[in-house]
Order: sequence, then structure tokens, then C-alpha cells
Amino acid sequence: MIPAVRRLLRQPSAVRFAGLLLLLAILTPVALLAPRPELSELPERADQLGGYAPMAAIVGGALLLVALVPRTFVTLASGAIFGAWEGAAYALGAALLAAALGFAVGRLLGREFVAERVRGRLARLDGWFARQSVLGVITVRLLPISGFGMVSYGYGTTGARLLPFLAGSVIASAPTAFGYAAVGAAVTTSGDVNWFAAAPAGLGVIASAVLVHRWWRAERRRPTPT
Repeated sequence: MIPAVRRLLRQPSAVRFAGLLLLLAILTPVALLAPRPELSELPERADQLGGYAPMAAIVGGALLLVALVPRTFVTLASGAIFGAWEGAAYALGAALLAAALGFAVGRLLGREFVAERVRGRLARLDGWFARQSVLGVITVRLLPISGFGMVSYGYGTTGARLLPFLAGSVIASAPTAFGYAAVGAAVTTSGDVNWFAAAPAGLGVIASAVLVHRWWRAERRRPTPT
């Protein structure tokens, strides 16, 4: 693996960036068109894995996310297999791993190309990403601009720091993880939706609105570089 990475790093930055664009161009239609199993079928399949099911859910969920499969499906599936609370926890583990993988691929394939060519407003935008705190990452994650995997790849091409990005990604994912996992659990159980487990999603909507509003006000107050 390491020799392959070294060979890749020896390629010109433009070649690596073109490879990133090609990867995204392939993954996007595949993620949209690939068939997905019914949620009701998943618990039986997971039973065949025994004690490896949680690890398979985290790793498999992460790979699906970096393959640009919507996080909604991954979280619903996790809830359908493990229930609301465990499903949410494993879905968040998958989100953390996927954020790290997507960021690493974006940094490896696209950062050098972007850093060499950003000018003017794009350079200021890149600097903004480099200065971002956890709150800034949370705000961007909550904005309806793109899917989870695509945002992870994009962040890797910027000057953003890894740890705030990972922390912000997980925090921003938490409310909907509990909500969708509760819905997924309801699909494979005879009971109704566990609204107690889904409550963080409602609180997350309120918190998201507050965070976006605070971020917007802070950006408007920030002096424009000359």
C-alpha cells in the first residue's frame, strides 16, 4: 500500500486531481443507480455475520458513504439491523471513518493542485477553510450543499485541519443519526417509532438553525480582506 501511495505522490498534481474528478464522475451515477436491499432483509443478513456484524456495519457503512451513497440509507440500514440506539452509534462510527477516508483521498489527490492554483477570492475561501473551527465544519455540514461523501472529498482539497473536520462531521451527523436509526428500527420491529430515541433529531433541527444563524452573523461582521 505504501509503495503505491509513494508512486501516486510522484505523479504531477494535475494528473492526481484529474484522477479525483474521474473517481467522483464514476461514483456519482453508480451511487444513484445501484440497487439497494430492502431494510426488512438486512437483519437476517447481519445474523450470518455473528459477532462481526457491528464492525462490518461500521466499515461497510463507511465504504458506502465514500462511494457517495446517501447517509440517510446507511443510517436507516444501521437502525434496521441493530435498533435505534446501537444503530445510531454504529452509523456515527461509519460517518467518522468515512469522513477520514474521504478527507485523506481529497488531500492526497487534490490538495496540491488546488493550493498551486487558487487566487483572489478562491484563495481567501481556502484560507477560511484553513482557519475553520469545529463550529465552522458543523455549519458547512448542516448546509444542504452536497452529500456527506462529496463534502469529505472537497474538504480534503482545502487547507482545512483534520481534527476539527472530523469532530465537526460527527457532531453534525449525530441528530439525524438518532432520528433515522429510530425510523429504520421501526421498519423491522412490530412496535412504533421510538420517539425517545428520535428526539435528538428534533433538537438537532433547532440547534442547526441556531448554528447557521450565528455563523452567518459572524461572517457578515468579519472585515473583508483588501
